[in-house]
Amino acid sequence: MSAPAGLLLAAGAGRRMGRPKALVRLDGEPLVRRAVRVLADGGCAPLVVVVGAAADEVERLLPAGVRVVVAEDWGEGMGASLRAGLAAVEGLDPVPDAALVHLVDLPGVTAAAVARLAASASAHSLARAAYDGRPAHPVLLGQAHWPGVRAAATGDAGARGYLSGHPELELVECGDLAVPDDVDTPEQLAHLAQRLPRPHPN
Repeated sequence: MSAPAGLLLAAGAGRRMGRPKALVRLDGEPLVRRAVRVLADGGCAPLVVVVGAAADEVERLLPAGVRVVVAEDWGEGMGASLRAGLAAVEGLDPVPDAALVHLVDLPGVTAAAVARLAASASAHSLARAAYDGRPAHPVLLGQAHWPGVRAAATGDAGARGYLSGHPELELVECGDLAVPDDVDTPEQLAHLAQRLPRPHPN
């Protein structure tokens, strides 16, 4: 069983946040770098980041070795980013068996949650993290499901339409490892920051 590719969607303009959420900092670290670090520490490789709003600025924040793809139609919503990201993952050599999809505005998701989801990666896996039984992110997509996900990824729904009610979908409980809240406003970010473990000083 091979490691899944890590696919981070980080293209949005963050209108309610006042700037692209990829650029917003938590504990001095841009959310896009935090999310890439979580994917890497959770065992995902290679890493693909989909950018859109402020693409050049976001790309400059990324560590070496991360593959960047620009979703030219990112303004359509998350579906456009997911389509662009899966196309980029499909173009990797070798093509990974699965892609683990993470969103840049989920700073409470941990590497431990990513690792638990990634452990079941295969070409036919279809799984998503759940928190107290409620499905959320990240999402693990085996390559057998990529065509169906791409076809269903429209507007801001991402993979939701494909996953909803799919008989093969497995929920992986991660409520003991992570906080699933997304952050759309500065107030939500501040509230979540109070609930997260603080980084250890160097």
